[in-house]
Amino acid sequence: MKLASIGSGSSGNCIYVGNEKDHYLVDAGFSRKRILDGLSKIGVQPEKIKGIFVTHEHMDHISGLGVFLRKYPVPVFATGKTIDAILSTGSLGKMDAGLFHSIEADRPIRLGDIKVEASAILHDAADPVCYTFTDGQSKAGVATDFGTFDDYLVEKMKGCESLLVESNHDLNMLMVGPYPYPLKRRIMSNTGHLSNERAGQFLSKVIGKECRHIYLGHLSKENNYSELAYEAVKIELLIHNINLEKENIIMKVASRTEPTIAW
Repeated sequence: MKLASIGSGSSGNCIYVGNEKDHYLVDAGFSRKRILDGLSKIGVQPEKIKGIFVTHEHMDHISGLGVFLRKYPVPVFATGKTIDAILSTGSLGKMDAGLFHSIEADRPIRLGDIKVEASAILHDAADPVCYTFTDGQSKAGVATDFGTFDDYLVEKMKGCESLLVESNHDLNMLMVGPYPYPLKRRIMSNTGHLSNERAGQFLSKVIGKECRHIYLGHLSKENNYSELAYEAVKIELLIHNINLEKENIIMKVASRTEPTIAW
């Protein structure tokens, strides 16, 4: 399974996952034009997209969903509570409710040769999940917008050849930054977002011998920057005896504005 970021950050998220014949998106948090431009740059025609998996209903993950579906009416998969929240978001415009298909955490679905499994995460949304995709040859995972993790989530994300994980903020930048204190508390809470160090700790438990590509995603524009996230996660991995170069693992920070490809 190949994984690429169309764009990922606190202002928008859209991830591509697919293989030679099956192509999917995780979230649609950009304009249709932006998504189409991103797909073009990674060599995928929008007509080939077979479905969109939505992690949760926050606008940086669904803002472009309505306009995309009106041009390309593909199936949308999300938990039932997330679907209800999406369909009640008036700013998305008119959408065909028949395109939406309810899924449940820990109950994989099979679409052709690909098995897709949603896993429950902690975030301040209706019923948020992350996803793994397996085609029998390899596994890819997308895990963002969760404030903490446990053995359950670690086990679910193990075995990925390609993996995008949230590395949202630097704790010091967040603490001294301009955000009001209640927002800082929300971001640092168990239903908020992972810091760079916590992202590294999560990856240290998830990375296995099959891992080849890591993307650090959903960076905060105000409380993080690419070089800091990369170095903080790299150091955390070294603390846990994981040397990216020796393990032949490519790690990249997903751009907010451009597609990021590791393959």
